[in-house]
Amino acid sequence: MLKRTVLSVLVLASSAISFHTFAADGTVNFTGNITNAGCSVASDSLSKTVALGNVSSSALTTAGNTAGAHLFTINLTDCPEDPSAHVRFDGTTNASNSSILALTDAGQEGTATNVGVALYESDSTTPIIIGVPSSTINMTEGSNSLNFYAKYYATGAATAGTANSTATFTVVYQ
Repeated sequence: MLKRTVLSVLVLASSAISFHTFAADGTVNFTGNITNAGCSVASDSLSKTVALGNVSSSALTTAGNTAGAHLFTINLTDCPEDPSAHVRFDGTTNASNSSILALTDAGQEGTATNVGVALYESDSTTPIIIGVPSSTINMTEGSNSLNFYAKYYATGAATAGTANSTATFTVVYQ
């Protein structure tokens, strides 16, 4: 009798347990390559200051006007054979135009208004959108200099004041 009761309890308990089966609904494939080490950023490019100078607000009276173009260079060393890369600039974007950098103290007294800093490829005319990679740059083994331009960019009629901005950069190798 005791065996029958124990057996009945076990049968009832096992029928109460829900068994789940799992079946695959799809596949995820991961692909990629392991590459040689990228270049090193030269010490003179780890922290740069690009002086855009003094620009008259009369040069920035209409949205889309640019002024104060200055070349800046990111130097790379110890590049492997035939590397290619692009550079992504990140930073706080302008409230009126998310393609350009906001001024560091935007909205504070003494800071210029209706202006930001735009970045350009080495041709000085092709914009680099903040947070989007630049065009691919083919480099050579050894040292390379990556040239870009920065310009003040009007988002409306600019007013006078300080006009500083900051960006970080990341070199992504392909």
